Amino acid sequence: MKKIAVVTGASSGIGREFAIQISRKYRSIEEIWIIARRMDRLNEVKHAIKGVKVRTICLDLTKESDITRYKVLLEKNRPSIRLLVNAAGYGVYGHFDTASYEDNLGMIELNCKALTAMTYLSLPYMSVPSNIINIASSAAFLPQPSFSVYAATKSMVLSFSRALNKELSDRNITVTAVCPGPVKTEFFDIAEKNINTKAYKYLLRVNPKNVVKKALCDVFHEKAVSVYSIPIHLFRLLAKCLPHGLLIHFIK
Repeated sequence: MKKIAVVTGASSGIGREFAIQISRKYRSIEEIWIIARRMDRLNEVKHAIKGVKVRTICLDLTKESDITRYKVLLEKNRPSIRLLVNAAGYGVYGHFDTASYEDNLGMIELNCKALTAMTYLSLPYMSVPSNIINIASSAAFLPQPSFSVYAATKSMVLSFSRALNKELSDRNITVTAVCPGPVKTEFFDIAEKNINTKAYKYLLRVNPKNVVKKALCDVFHEKAVSVYSIPIHLFRLLAKCLPHGLLIHFIK
């Protein structure tokens, strides 16, 4: 059985960086399956990866038919999944009632439903030991006005990941929720289509290479949650210690 890594949202941003760093760090992986909607961007990522075979898989994970295509690929190839990275996701700033119907439901479809489906379908093929990496967000730590649906979806990812990590511990499968703050990626090109983000978030943006490097280190040490940068560590601490009502008032 061929040992593989599966990375969703691999055409750009954090997903792209995971695919590249996994190819350099995990010598036992024989093939990386990179999944996204844009085949041209997947091919760019493929050419950036050296020393390991890459399979580009063009899927829209909000479509049930494309989820089924992934299921069929697994049944046909019967790989041994060493690493699953659920990095596909997006967010849109704006009040709930002014964001579009499609965006509000789309965030739930991709950030929650697709992540759950990919995890469920992949689990029977996961080798021992293996790792699941789910990209959550620092938004998961606290409800966020003008980012309400996105923060709620990432809260689900964090809660799901921590519970699943416990459930799978006997199988020697670890689940790590990665909770970065603002990252310098294309995420904001979509997120800011209705309103601009708050100024302090520009100051907190970090390089995706550093986020992924820290995440893979935390995965190696079997941590349930990976947080990069001192400001986000402090934000997580505040979200634990102070009343959420007070913090939400400050954010608004």
